[in-house]
Amino acid sequence: MATSEEELFASVDALLEEEPQLPPPAERARLREAAGITQARLAVAMKTSTQSIKNWENGRSEPKEPRLSAYRRLLDGWAAKHSAPGAAPAPAPAPAADPHSETVPKTSTSPTAPAAPATQSVAQVDVSAMPVAPESPAARPATSSRRPAKKTAGPGLDPRFPHGPLAVLDGDGSAYGVDGIVLDCPVRTVPELVEWTLKESGLGAAKLHRNGKDSDPLIVLTAAAAVKLGLPERLEGHEQRRSLRLPADHPIIKQVAKAKWQLTQRGFGPWARIYRKAQGRERQCVQLAVLSWDALDERSWPGVADMEPADIARVLGVYATRVITPRGSTAVSGLELMTALRPPTRAVQDRATGNWVSGHNPGSLGTEPMDPAPPEATAEHPVVVNSGWTGGFLNEEAYQWVRDVDLLSDEECTLPYAVGLDLNTAFLAAAARLVVGLSAPDHFHAPAFNPKIPGSWLVDLSHIELDPRLPSPFTPDGTRPTGPAWYQTHTVAYAQELGCNVHPLEAYLRRESGAYLDPWHDRLKTAYVDTLADLGVTKDLDDHQFLAAMERHKQTDPAMAAVLAAIKATVKGGVGKLRERPQGKSYKQGERWPALERPTWRPDIRAAVISKARVNMHRKLTNMARMTGLFPLAVLSDCVVYPSPGESPLDFLPYAASGKPQPGGFRLGPTPGLAKLEGVQTMLWAVDLMEQGLNPARHIKGGDAVLDEGE
Repeated sequence: MATSEEELFASVDALLEEEPQLPPPAERARLREAAGITQARLAVAMKTSTQSIKNWENGRSEPKEPRLSAYRRLLDGWAAKHSAPGAAPAPAPAPAADPHSETVPKTSTSPTAPAAPATQSVAQVDVSAMPVAPESPAARPATSSRRPAKKTAGPGLDPRFPHGPLAVLDGDGSAYGVDGIVLDCPVRTVPELVEWTLKESGLGAAKLHRNGKDSDPLIVLTAAAAVKLGLPERLEGHEQRRSLRLPADHPIIKQVAKAKWQLTQRGFGPWARIYRKAQGRERQCVQLAVLSWDALDERSWPGVADMEPADIARVLGVYATRVITPRGSTAVSGLELMTALRPPTRAVQDRATGNWVSGHNPGSLGTEPMDPAPPEATAEHPVVVNSGWTGGFLNEEAYQWVRDVDLLSDEECTLPYAVGLDLNTAFLAAAARLVVGLSAPDHFHAPAFNPKIPGSWLVDLSHIELDPRLPSPFTPDGTRPTGPAWYQTHTVAYAQELGCNVHPLEAYLRRESGAYLDPWHDRLKTAYVDTLADLGVTKDLDDHQFLAAMERHKQTDPAMAAVLAAIKATVKGGVGKLRERPQGKSYKQGERWPALERPTWRPDIRAAVISKARVNMHRKLTNMARMTGLFPLAVLSDCVVYPSPGESPLDFLPYAASGKPQPGGFRLGPTPGLAKLEGVQTMLWAVDLMEQGLNPARHIKGGDAVLDEGE
């Protein structure tokens, strides 16, 4: 039968509509290496991550348009110059659908239109002219792939949760999980999404402690997915975005109730928890996070909300693996991690019946909230308002201190630079081996001081004489105390360490104590160190190499840099949540607020962490003065600014003749409690701020200072 012209053109058009075919993965790697281009350098040119290049070259994922056409063009050019010995590389066949997969690969092009041409910014980049970027260490498994997900558990995954802890749902029904998997999620409503997540997705995470509970699966909704499910793209209102909620009469709320699901008291906001009462041991709970409602705060998750869904899944997946499946803000997750690692209950055998029942887990905070001692509370707390307490409060806060300009020497003023050092996760370092109270406080009059008992002590430290060029270790603003005041055990113990006799007038002490935060510290420390290592900052670097690695670590892999930022925010936020204040304009002093109903509302534990961190800082400041004769210009929490003869910390930090750092002072390094460079400015700049009453430590990173920073 004769073939018509129309049929021929239709066949040709079909070929034109197909995606450009790439050579096999191994050939792609061979061509790049033959051209002398590193994976990191190619990633810069392709406007993608080094991990994506690795995935393209090992066959774990394929590029999408416009990168697909640009990548093909590049490979064709290399192939013309560097043909394989003996034969020309053949194009890879189109991938066949895996009959065992949960979805099939999706192409980037429409069946009725030719593939979009590569954009100027990607396709026409001159790779050879690009600067060489450092090779990025291989990241944890999650990738930007859209390859099918198979029903097998990946390495290290619980077989009950073969697809990892979470997924990011896009508007086309693709649910991007860890390890590059993509699940098909054909749901149209929120209740359908909850049912799919619990029954079909294979999502979730195993408990972190044998007496704990498995983590509920997390579904992150892109703006398109939210709209498809009937949610508004944005939440509007005059309150802070994080406190906004859907109104009770919203159709989605009615859908959830009609399907016999429940919402927690915080309602349907940026982070929503939807659940039914557990049946036996099986929890029925799904956590939702809505990206376009600012679920991922830019300060804690820099740049993540603007990433592609697969990259968001990678960031959150690494965080979930190393820290905890996100359950809200990083502060909420930090607090939840404490409970997950120290569950309040465990199974115990009833002596009378022999049955196993729920009992207290030693070392935990228990299941019931505990009122603080009056000096440990806040002014609006019921124990203060109802008792008429007027005896003062603990003021254990981080440093905000600036040295008096009149105490600057001529020699200091002639130094050219002011250099800021920042202590890595100082609160986390303070949490290590920190003994805190586990029982309710008991009141004592004129007790003998014991540095091993956690609590709050009323003592007069105003008589202690210290060098005025250093901040007082007893007050956040660094000024000398003026009379008796309440202090946490670590502060009083430090006064004793300085050679002072202390005679408490009064105390609230706890008979039961323990290192409650130790597992929290250990997990977060490992997460912090491992994530820095992924960014090329490892423990084996010398100080010069460490400073160089820290200077470029954020550019090495923005996704892992975001994980690092989230880990740091988890530490600070978790400590802050231990004394969460009431929120909302309707609150009246003396009323209880929701945070008081949880056992982790423990302002005394927060005070212990901050007290120890501030004491640690003062000890280092004192040792630095003794070893180098240098005194700080300013301190802000975990950042200290020193006058320096050069632009590097290496120009003033104390080193032994062997070249090793002197113990006791500030030391550079990637672990909690060690220091890194925060910023460098001129000494003239620092003195100018000090004369205005501003804190150079607040501004040394960026250089700009404003007058309304609340200092």
